[in-house]
Amino acid sequence: MIKNKNYLIVITIFILAFLAGNFVFPQFLNIPHFPNIPFRLGLDLQGGAHLVYQADLAQIDSADRVKVMEGLRDVIERRIDIFGVAEPRVEVKDQRLVIELAGVLDINEAIRIIGETPFLQFKEERTEEEREEILNKQEEIKRVIGKEFEAITPEDFQKIQIIENWQLAFENPFFKATLLTGKYLERSEVGFGHPVPEPIISLQFNEEGARIFEEITSRNIEKPIAIYIDREMVSAPVVQEKITGGRAQISGDFTIEEARELSRNLNAGALPVPITLISQQTVGPVLGRISLEQSLLAGFFGFLAIIIFIIIFYRLPGLLAVLALGIYILLLLALFKIVGVTLTLAGIAGVIFSIGIAVDANILVFSRMKEELKIGKSIKTSIEEGFVRAWPSIRDGNLTTLIVAFILFAFGTSFIKGFALTLSLGILISMFSAIVITKNFLIFCEKTKLERIRWLWK
Repeated sequence: MIKNKNYLIVITIFILAFLAGNFVFPQFLNIPHFPNIPFRLGLDLQGGAHLVYQADLAQIDSADRVKVMEGLRDVIERRIDIFGVAEPRVEVKDQRLVIELAGVLDINEAIRIIGETPFLQFKEERTEEEREEILNKQEEIKRVIGKEFEAITPEDFQKIQIIENWQLAFENPFFKATLLTGKYLERSEVGFGHPVPEPIISLQFNEEGARIFEEITSRNIEKPIAIYIDREMVSAPVVQEKITGGRAQISGDFTIEEARELSRNLNAGALPVPITLISQQTVGPVLGRISLEQSLLAGFFGFLAIIIFIIIFYRLPGLLAVLALGIYILLLLALFKIVGVTLTLAGIAGVIFSIGIAVDANILVFSRMKEELKIGKSIKTSIEEGFVRAWPSIRDGNLTTLIVAFILFAFGTSFIKGFALTLSLGILISMFSAIVITKNFLIFCEKTKLERIRWLWK
């Protein structure tokens, strides 16, 4: 009965290995209707674009900056997803966004993808005193540098910094920023104005945005409210009455296609703050392919060294462990495809490390088995005792490594998270490999001709 159960488990393991192998390498047998899902490769293996943006948080309270940056990251991720970029990585580092787009080799296209997300802002008219103060400050700077204010060069900044409140000159003299920006936008739609049927864009703000919009319109009746897209004014309608409900319109000299494109971009996510590209880098596919080939070569030689070591020292159990490790690798790679793990160099390092951990579990079992065989116990008893006595060490060793991996995943950066994820999955599959696959292979060889060849077991 036990032997029949063992046969069934071994057959199931080989069927599972066959399915996993075809799922990982479908090109070998080319089974019809079998899913062909490619591996997801990271920027360092596939090549792609690396962009760094600086966020302008000058108008944001320090207490709200973390929340705004998180919202900015979510908007950029949503925008990139719409354009079909697989597995984008967007990280917040202080006031900067680090964006990695694997597979996007045209960096101008990458910049276009990010840059097309508009920054929507509503501004109210300044008082006459504020306007005069700014214009007077600009005139003062013109006298100091001896040229028009618009022609200021970087060298001129050293001269103007002696002027009190010189930063004021760089403010818009006619409109000032309000709290209402694209982060409060709920949706936008294209419509047509009345009585002139020109394209307009209707905006609907969320509950907080509606409250802010109501406050702005209530204090600016019969005054213009300027609507800015990417720091350019597109419309400045005059408020006739207080507007409730959070609805607004953007009108201008739009074509239907321009209005649709702007509405689509706004729905994709208007940026809560403006961003400026400060660094760009392209990782070529050739460099990525070389890194991938070198990583696979290192993994192959490492696995080969493990095979030689474990067969020489443990003979038949070592050979069965190698077979189990081969199945372990197929199952692990299949899991990577199913889960959608993005493989990077660090992730591959985690895989190679987990192979060593899987071997370690087998070695603990085999060493215990040898001890039992040396005192004259049978093969069957030695197998059972070997797994029972080795299990606490295997459990504790893998558990502590998993804890470290979870900590790395929770608090690490992108590449560290990749390493931690592949290591964690590898450890979980390795425990299944050692406790289930290797054990059943050993039981399968019990009470066969191989059992009588004692040197194969010692």
